[in-house]
Amino acid sequence: MKALVATDYQPLDRLTIADLPKPDPGPGEVVVKVEAAALNPLDLMLVTGAAKDVYPTGHPLIVGMDMAGTVAQVGAGVSGYAPGDPVLGFVGQAGSVAEYTVATPGPLLTHRPRNLDAVHAAAIPESGMTAVCLLRAVGLNRAESVLVMGATGGIGLYAVQLAHTLGARVIATATAQDADYIRELGAAETVEYREADAVEEALKLVPGGVDVVVDLVNRGEGLAGSARAARPGGRLVSPLFGPGELDRGVTPVYIGSFAPEPGDLEDLANRAADGGLRVEIGARYAFGDAVRAVADFAGKHIRGKVVITVS
Repeated sequence: MKALVATDYQPLDRLTIADLPKPDPGPGEVVVKVEAAALNPLDLMLVTGAAKDVYPTGHPLIVGMDMAGTVAQVGAGVSGYAPGDPVLGFVGQAGSVAEYTVATPGPLLTHRPRNLDAVHAAAIPESGMTAVCLLRAVGLNRAESVLVMGATGGIGLYAVQLAHTLGARVIATATAQDADYIRELGAAETVEYREADAVEEALKLVPGGVDVVVDLVNRGEGLAGSARAARPGGRLVSPLFGPGELDRGVTPVYIGSFAPEPGDLEDLANRAADGGLRVEIGARYAFGDAVRAVADFAGKHIRGKVVITVS
C-alpha cells in the first residue's frame, strides 16, 4: 500500500509517499480502508522529533492519526464491526495518511453516520475529542464565562461550539476577518489578538475576569500571562503543560493526552451529521499532494482543519 512516511526524525520537506506492506488486523483490531485523513499539530512534532521525549516513535512512521474510511478486515474477537462499515476514528501511530490503517474498537473508533461524508468525518476525532476532554476536565457549566484562545484552530472551533452548547458565555480570540465566523460558531464576543493584547481586550468585556480560560496557543510560562484573563479563583485549562501554580488562586488544569469516554466520538459524529456541530475544512488536498499539505499546515494560518483525501 502507499503511505506518507517519515523514515527517521527529519524535516517536514523530506516526507515521501512510499510503498509499505498492507497491515493485517491483530486480535481485537480492524483494518480500515482510508478515504480521508486529517492533520494535527502533534503529527508535525512526531515527524521532526520535537515530541520524542514524550512520544517516541518507531520508523518508518506513517503520518497522521485521524481518519475516516470503511472497514476492510476484522480481527479475532471483534464484535460490532464488519467489512463494509463506514467508520471514523483516531489511530495513533498506526498512521492515517495511507491507503489502509489499523484501528482498535473502543472510545477512539465509531461508526460513521451515512449522511456524514469522509472528509468532514476525518476532521473530527482528535480535535473534537480533545475539546470535549478540556471542557470536561475544567468543569465548564451553564452561565459561566469562558475565553477560548486559539479559537480558529482545529480544537478551538469545537471548543467554541461545545462551550456554547453547554450554555456558557463564550469569548474567543479572532482576527477581524474571522470574527463573523467565530460568532457563527457560538461566540458571544470576539477579541482581536494580532493588533491588541487579547487578555486586556477580554478584561474590557469581563472586568472581573472570566470563569475559565481555554488556552490552545501558549505553553510553559506563557500560560501565566493568559491566566490574567481569569477571575480570582477561576480556572485555566490547556493541552500544553505550564506552571503548577498560578497567581490569584487561578487553578491550572492540564491534559497531556485526551482520554475520551465511551460515546464521545459517536456523539460528535452524530452532531456533525445532524448539523448541530460545524466541521470547518480549511484546506483539502489529494493524496499525491500530501507532502505539500503538511508543509502548508505547518507554515500557513489555515482556519479549521486540513484534510487529505486518500481514496
